Amino acid sequence: MKNIKNNLRAILVVGAAILFVGAGVAGGFAGFKEWSDRQTEQARTESVAAARHSVEAMFSYDYHTVDTELPKVGPSLTPGFRSDYMKLVTDVIAKGAKEKQLTVKATTQAAGVVSADRSHAVVLLYLNQVTTGKDAPQGTVTPSRVRVNLDREDGHWLVGNVTPI
Repeated sequence: MKNIKNNLRAILVVGAAILFVGAGVAGGFAGFKEWSDRQTEQARTESVAAARHSVEAMFSYDYHTVDTELPKVGPSLTPGFRSDYMKLVTDVIAKGAKEKQLTVKATTQAAGVVSADRSHAVVLLYLNQVTTGKDAPQGTVTPSRVRVNLDREDGHWLVGNVTPI
């Protein structure tokens, strides 16, 4: 009889330990899932704000200050994209803006997340660009859609690519 009690007690202790470990694992998994979901939601919110701010700045300029305005966007771009963008500003945008006396103001009309995780996001922006210049002093509105790839580096969302759609 004593042997049966000892065996039953051992089985109950082992069973309780298994249940306790299983509950800990399930709780840990649920906690990680909740943390991960919050991180993803935060990435979605922050990446849209960064895309809006950066792209509006990239596509807005005045021919009087284009040489100093557009380079200020550089810190919000990834290093590889920054060099391509700065080359475009220097070789094309600044020259054309001065020649045609252009003032361009870009505003985001709508934005949505295509995909996002803690370190990478793809955002779709619907923009309106109002352009005035010596050939169109009344201004023209040009709607456009762009796909913006962003990477999170050192806690900041940086634009890695902008593709017209």
